[in-house]
Amino acid sequence: MPLKKYIAVILATTIKFFGGQITGLFMELSWWETALCSVIGMMITVTIVSFLGTGIQRLITKYQSKKPKLFSKRSRFAVRIWQKLGIWGIACFTPLFFTPIGGTLLALSFKVPIPKILFSMFVFAVLWGVILTFALFQISELRYLFM
Repeated sequence: MPLKKYIAVILATTIKFFGGQITGLFMELSWWETALCSVIGMMITVTIVSFLGTGIQRLITKYQSKKPKLFSKRSRFAVRIWQKLGIWGIACFTPLFFTPIGGTLLALSFKVPIPKILFSMFVFAVLWGVILTFALFQISELRYLFM
């Protein structure tokens, strides 16, 4: 059992979701092992940030040198998603755009209950984990056809 490889994929996914798929590909894990480790990595981050999120938000604002812009492209994008799709939209776009940490903090800032955050993030972690991992592994197999 390649425990070190699994841990590497899990750690890569805790920071940036797509990092797990790339790490799994280079560590030569199977696509389903990579997808499973990606889901585990994202959910570790979502769980930790969900329960420590308000403290993390206070810590960030305490040490910021200047006040962030109230209306940026990123914040407008997030608010549009929230207004149209709610927590399911935030959860859907977290693996793709927001990162596990950012998406969870965003959901907490909209006062979503923690169980709802965990469930919706899990659903989309599984969905995107399988889709992105399978697609990346299929694309990587294509290079052997053209060599």
